[in-house]
Amino acid sequence: MARSGRRNSAVMARLLPWLSIALVVIGLDQASKWWVLRDIAPGARIVVLDDWFDLTLVFNKGAAFSFLASSSGWQRWFFIGIGFAATAYLIWLLARHGGQWVFSLALALILGGALGNVIDRIWHAQVVDFLLLHWREIFFWPAFNFADSAITLGAVLLIIDELRRVTRSR
Repeated sequence: MARSGRRNSAVMARLLPWLSIALVVIGLDQASKWWVLRDIAPGARIVVLDDWFDLTLVFNKGAAFSFLASSSGWQRWFFIGIGFAATAYLIWLLARHGGQWVFSLALALILGGALGNVIDRIWHAQVVDFLLLHWREIFFWPAFNFADSAITLGAVLLIIDELRRVTRSR
């Protein structure tokens, strides 16, 4: 029994920093969305950098790039389920590989971002997006949020970590 307790303590010690980062991501994401929902009317645009960056409140019932947004509503529960399954898997990976700094940071960012968007789906039945990158009025990147940014940064870090791993193995 004592050995099992020590093992659980070691796993928790490995998990704690990464889960803390995920919680910070969730907190920043939800705080920013709260502010936007309170202060920006849906569809309104606030110029931050002329010709490059605006704040605008839009909602997305789908996934990335509005995938499945026009479906009848089943996608909400589908994406919530995927979010919870991904959460369990990411926590399992963090428990096993918590000592690998770049890999674990990437997973923590993805975890926090995924849960930030799951919270939106539960509370609002859709994801709150508000960051709009564009070039003049010619090219627009789909609106996104801090959770999406954390997921993207985590994915980039996973790629960097794997490239480093491949380079070291040669």
